[in-house]
Amino acid sequence: IPASIKVSMYADRIEISSPGGLPAGISEEEYLNGQISILRNPIIGNVFFRLKYIEKFGTGIMRINHAYRNALIKPLYQCFSNSIKVILPVIRENYDLNEAEQILVNILKGKEKMSRSEIEKAAEMEKSKAVRTLNSLIEKKILKKTGAGRGVRYTLK
Repeated sequence: IPASIKVSMYADRIEISSPGGLPAGISEEEYLNGQISILRNPIIGNVFFRLKYIEKFGTGIMRINHAYRNALIKPLYQCFSNSIKVILPVIRENYDLNEAEQILVNILKGKEKMSRSEIEKAAEMEKSKAVRTLNSLIEKKILKKTGAGRGVRYTLK
């Protein structure tokens, strides 16, 4: 695709859009898990390898995920038919969380998904306060809400 890589910098994230979709023969899941490495441009990859700018081919996603392993907000990868977009949040020590928000974050760490009632019970918090706090964390892009009605679940991003 005759297009350039686009790097956009914001106060809270860096977005990198790369033209060209995934290489033929590799699925989005394999790409995101770093299971298979297929160079999109073997000539450039070989030049960077010989110049010692890279150690191995195809380790970028795994290295990014490793760098964010303890971060509250994780990178986001979007694969389209003609481009790939990577959103790298700024890693912060302090996310300006109040006490209630910090309690909910600690409860959700290491958990796959939890319902509002499970979170309320674990935090020993009233429903209205739990809802306000959950909505605040969603607004700060720390939590993700999935499902609808009784099936709503919350996870750390």
